[in-house]
Amino acid sequence: MRLAILLIILTTTFCLGQSDKAGLTFKTKYYEAVDKWIAFPKKEGDSTYTFGFIYLDDQAGFTFDYASKFIVGEKGLKALPREFQESLKSRLAPNTANVAVLSSKQIGELGLPNQPEWLSNYKIGSETVPYLKNIGFHYNHVGASHLALAPLTQAYQTDPHYDGLEFELAYAYNALKMFDKAISVLKKAIANNPENSFFYRELGYAYRYSNQMDSAENAYMKGIEISKDDFQKSEMAVNMAQAYYLVRNKEKFNKWAKLTRKHAEKGSRYAQFIDIFEQKWHEK
Repeated sequence: MRLAILLIILTTTFCLGQSDKAGLTFKTKYYEAVDKWIAFPKKEGDSTYTFGFIYLDDQAGFTFDYASKFIVGEKGLKALPREFQESLKSRLAPNTANVAVLSSKQIGELGLPNQPEWLSNYKIGSETVPYLKNIGFHYNHVGASHLALAPLTQAYQTDPHYDGLEFELAYAYNALKMFDKAISVLKKAIANNPENSFFYRELGYAYRYSNQMDSAENAYMKGIEISKDDFQKSEMAVNMAQAYYLVRNKEKFNKWAKLTRKHAEKGSRYAQFIDIFEQKWHEK
């Protein structure tokens, strides 16, 4: 049975790559330390480090399981008695501090197993398409699309049209500038489900950034036509307006600026972008 998640944001102001006499270097992003024992930087003026285990719950996301605190002793790291018996699991926020991954030697000094026994509970169904899609979603969500590709492509080979999978895979490809692969996935996705406006949004993006402007316009126009979300419509429109602003194509820019203003809320950032583009039109 899964324990409840206590939402605690673990943040700090320590610098990237900080290291100290404990031999710890705090340069690893939390999403790159999945299934690892880690330590957080100590607070200024403190002598103890918080340590525990990071894992990825396919439903809840990136999670830190608190173990205890340690100090640096003459013979290495020394774990302090845990303050309480209850499990303490913390959802990790995007601004979570960089962590130090503990070495096998440090894990031994703290008397820890290689992995906690309870971890297997979170690996149940780890080869299934729903699990793999969710893992990919969580990596995409934190900007780690390079880590999303493996689970998403594995799932895609089994059930390409599983709900949400094609979007996540195309999103990852676009984030990694692998536009040809994104286009290939999205064409098949649209053939299977031509009424999903998110497919056209990602397809328009892929075409735009691979400099296929006519195809980008067609994809975005279709997405705007079928979408019921004005924010999404304004996002597609402003992306195209920006593309023509950059090449100073006034006629095309005006077309997409008009569409942006039609669907964007007054004073929204997308509407403001159009104002800025117009103000700076004659600047180099």
